[in-house]
Amino acid sequence: MNVVSTVVGYPYIGENREWKRIVEGFWKKELTEQQFEQQMKAIRLEHIQRQQALGLDLIPIGDFTYYDRMLDLAMMFNIIPNRYNNLLEKESALTCYYAMARGTEQAVACEMTKWFNTNYHYIVPEYEGQHLYVTENRLLAYFLEAKEELGLLTKPTLIGPYTFVDLSKGYDEKTRAAFILALIPLYAQVLKELVDAGAEWIQLEEPSLTKSLSSKEARLVEEIYKQLTEAVPEANIMLQTYFEALTNYENLIQLPVAGIGLDFVHGKKENLEALRKSGFPKDKVLNIGIVNGRDIWSANLAEVASDVQAILNLSNANDLWVSSSCSLQHVPVTTANERKLDSVLLNALSFADEKINEIVHVAHFLSTQHWAKEGIVSESMECIRALATHPVRNNARVNDLVKSISNQDFVRLESFEERREIQKTALGLPDFPTTTIGSFPQSPAVKKTRAAWRKNELTNEEYAAFIKEETARWIAIQEEIGLDVLVHGEFERTDMVEYFGEQLTGFAFTEKAWVVSYGSRCVKPPIIYGDVEWSEAMTVKEVVDAQSLTSKYVKGMLTGPVTILNWSFVRNDIPREAVANQIALALRKEVEALEQAGIQIIQVDEPALREGLPLRREDWSTYLEWAVNAFKLATSSVKNETQIHTHMCYCEFNDFLDPIRALDADVISLETSRSHGELIASLKENPYELGIGLGVYDIHSPRIPQVEEMETILKESLEVLSKEQFWVNPDCGLKTRQESETIAALKRMVQAAKLLRDSSRKTLVN
Repeated sequence: MNVVSTVVGYPYIGENREWKRIVEGFWKKELTEQQFEQQMKAIRLEHIQRQQALGLDLIPIGDFTYYDRMLDLAMMFNIIPNRYNNLLEKESALTCYYAMARGTEQAVACEMTKWFNTNYHYIVPEYEGQHLYVTENRLLAYFLEAKEELGLLTKPTLIGPYTFVDLSKGYDEKTRAAFILALIPLYAQVLKELVDAGAEWIQLEEPSLTKSLSSKEARLVEEIYKQLTEAVPEANIMLQTYFEALTNYENLIQLPVAGIGLDFVHGKKENLEALRKSGFPKDKVLNIGIVNGRDIWSANLAEVASDVQAILNLSNANDLWVSSSCSLQHVPVTTANERKLDSVLLNALSFADEKINEIVHVAHFLSTQHWAKEGIVSESMECIRALATHPVRNNARVNDLVKSISNQDFVRLESFEERREIQKTALGLPDFPTTTIGSFPQSPAVKKTRAAWRKNELTNEEYAAFIKEETARWIAIQEEIGLDVLVHGEFERTDMVEYFGEQLTGFAFTEKAWVVSYGSRCVKPPIIYGDVEWSEAMTVKEVVDAQSLTSKYVKGMLTGPVTILNWSFVRNDIPREAVANQIALALRKEVEALEQAGIQIIQVDEPALREGLPLRREDWSTYLEWAVNAFKLATSSVKNETQIHTHMCYCEFNDFLDPIRALDADVISLETSRSHGELIASLKENPYELGIGLGVYDIHSPRIPQVEEMETILKESLEVLSKEQFWVNPDCGLKTRQESETIAALKRMVQAAKLLRDSSRKTLVN
């Protein structure tokens, strides 16, 4: 039996976020295009050499990107929206590429949304009937680069045609067929050029094949791959699925490809059952995704080896790949730089490099029937056992609190209709009240001061005084802008999850365990490795200090339990529901502390609620029940007069309004600047009765929108919302923006809201 070790993809940001610094340096015009390309090439080659040194047999290329891989394909196939035509005529392709990702003063950015149920955001390709052709086969360039400079035959990888179409927009049922038919020859051209250059395997990633597929869609997939493989019969295609089990297994397993990759982590049960029932084709290579590409926990090598043996027994595969369950871009690069973690925890962690080691060890065992390192199996089991018995995972107080939860803990005192009238009198806000999502720009001074404080170069008192001064400055700025409900700005917070995790038990924090969220935005997810418990107020002082500086309301700002869960690396020894309830109980105490301190508006953000959804709609209900309940557990103990807000961003809401409604939040703010028309259409079909704030401009783009743009969004929104429901806000927090552009954009937003008020008054008078 031939056994090959490989991965679906490798993190491209670098061990120390080198990639991020190069990208942002280019944006700031600190690098020429030539310097940019040279430095990017150096990173690409270093990543390949690193995987080679770790012992990987087949190394992917094409997992590297300058911003986003869906955007890469859109650019490669000339799917460039018409609004960028003038730019493309005058500037380089690279400038146009980044304009599509980030927008310009003249053209808004392409829509950005979540990559399946992860916290990565991709750029949505916009098909407008463009003439499609291969502008540049960058995958070929990367393949030749590795071949000529390193002497390696790598595995080119790209998003497959069905998934690419599935995640694109701009077509309807009539134009979809034309879109697909135009794409197949382009994919064929890319594959043919790679084969001619010597590529022995080409990986086409098709995660959309793990979603619910109708029989009609399955036939479409069959036709796409029939045409593609007829066009390039000499190409060895590894059709790679991940995030779930392959749908329509009996039919799709027969696709005319040389190999199929299955996820035996997240789709383990269903894929095993499919193998048991239908077997596996003798003429195909089976790629076993057996090491979890989405979490950071060491594999139990004995269990992995047992699972692989069971898979082999069921499949009778002759040729086998051992791989990660999905791309490793969802985990940090290496544990080698983590010097401050509890040793018991550190020994139980596995990042990208460590996962490659696990894959290589398993592949060696399958080939030789013995482990390359003596005692490695018992070592992995001992690391897992030591963490399981750690006191942080055995907190009796937390377990007793969770057991005491009752149905009443999930319910507000009165219905929303009754609360709305009470809050209208208690708060006395104007029509179309304006606010922001919570954070304000973290200036170089803020970052420098925080870094000095963390290095003990500033005392706690000096740091607190600086935060108080910066908060006061922004309270004054907000009043000058004319916002109706203010925020304290969150200058004390590095990250909306990390800040809370640092003050709760059960969390650990890394030094360099970065992962990419979108574009060049990288985050260090906390590690929830033990029982979560609240010990003292986390946000009250800063918010109360801010409230003392103004007669306007200042919102309390918290991150919701499901977002803390979904934006962390979570312990895998108990159900995620149990962890969510622990976090919710801790936040419930913080909400009560804010209310007792006199804060009347409290925002509990849940931007990650949707991304935790299972890929298949039929599996949604179980997750949504406990996720919605976790939010309600955190927020339902307040008085009727206290207004609970929440926020969500960058996900498709058209099929998600019912769960949003079930949260029973008094006000929810949504992203609508990049997908406004879709949300408005959805609200026409599915009316929403609670308070709602529409994000009227895109904070992820540096462009400052015109008043008229925002006014148009607001007026269109009034077609589906009453003025009693309506709040006005940006679409997300402003931490990553510059101060000047933030102030300018907010002034225009307030002006648009005032124009709407004036128009509404005139309508009433007439």
